[in-house]
Amino acid sequence: MTDAWIPFSKPFRAPGELEYLDAVLESGHTHGDGPFTSRAARGIESITGSPHALLTGSGTHALELASWLLDLGPGDEVVVPSFTFSTTAASIIMTGATPVFVDIDPRTGSLDVDAMEAAVTERTRAVSVVHYGGVAPDMDRVLAIAHTAGIAVVEDNAHGLGARWAGRSCGTFGVLAAQSFHATKNIQCGEGGALLINDLALRPRAEVLREKGTDRSRFLRGEVDKYSWIDRGSSYLPSELTAAVLTAQLEAFDDVQKRRHAIWDAYAEGLADWADASGGTLMSPPAEAEHPAHVFWLLAPSRGSRDAMLDHLRAAGVGATFHYIPLHSSIAGRRFGRTPAPCPATDDFAGRLVRLPLWAGMPDSSVERVRDAVVAFRPAAA
Repeated sequence: MTDAWIPFSKPFRAPGELEYLDAVLESGHTHGDGPFTSRAARGIESITGSPHALLTGSGTHALELASWLLDLGPGDEVVVPSFTFSTTAASIIMTGATPVFVDIDPRTGSLDVDAMEAAVTERTRAVSVVHYGGVAPDMDRVLAIAHTAGIAVVEDNAHGLGARWAGRSCGTFGVLAAQSFHATKNIQCGEGGALLINDLALRPRAEVLREKGTDRSRFLRGEVDKYSWIDRGSSYLPSELTAAVLTAQLEAFDDVQKRRHAIWDAYAEGLADWADASGGTLMSPPAEAEHPAHVFWLLAPSRGSRDAMLDHLRAAGVGATFHYIPLHSSIAGRRFGRTPAPCPATDDFAGRLVRLPLWAGMPDSSVERVRDAVVAFRPAAA
């Protein structure tokens, strides 16, 4: 391999990061809930349209808070797509509740709404909707089914900052939604997250759970003269240093998205003929779903050709990769979850998925190399 390695992902560096970090260090307020925490939260609210955002240490923290706020417990069930990251389910089982794994729509990688509806029982308390790649399922149907069943909708919007369904921002459909700002996300601060609170009746308790079970947030606002321990909770606050980096990143959101969409479009246009000739499938979101160019995925013609394709791309210096192992077949998923029906689309999707490098600072020359490497792959010869 003679060409430089093209990594799958590379954290974006936003203007203002060092200036903001220096301001925090000079201020002496490096712990959580300072002015940059407030600025970042307002930035998230502006992008998503959610009425209130609470910064957290990770997207996982946001999902955990959501489970506590729903008062899940033993005997309760939450419908979850099997094709998702482990913490979507782990944040449920920590309460004693059971994740119920269902299939995905192979056109999007997101929740199969028919499978969700079939999995609802008298024990179902909520559905966790994962917008895979920032592509939402039919949220109108999801909300209608949830309303009829009397269950809550929680959005795992880790991939979906800036995404929309039928013109409405992802992260605003559920009573609660989780965002991630991990280093692999479009907007990142290394490790970080946010809980979007769309039912403001949940805000007071969310603040308590996030602040170690105390009413310290009210104390800092001058609403009480002292704070004390009043509920369960943990330390879910990011540091002000983390919030400073996130603030700079959010301020660069439009520029980041413009570049990522340009790369996504280059893949979609440049690989269409290859997909037609090879029998592969390119990511092609439905018209109602406005995606944020978080990933560009394709499905190889078969599992065997997928593995050969990854080997081919890596030999060409391209850091392409697969993604999740389906939760219904995982060790912990079999132990803690329930799978009421087979998930053939999930198994097939996970076995054929290839994700291509996509990051905001990616040079055009690298995009062309990735495209050329994919086009050079011949599944029939693998």
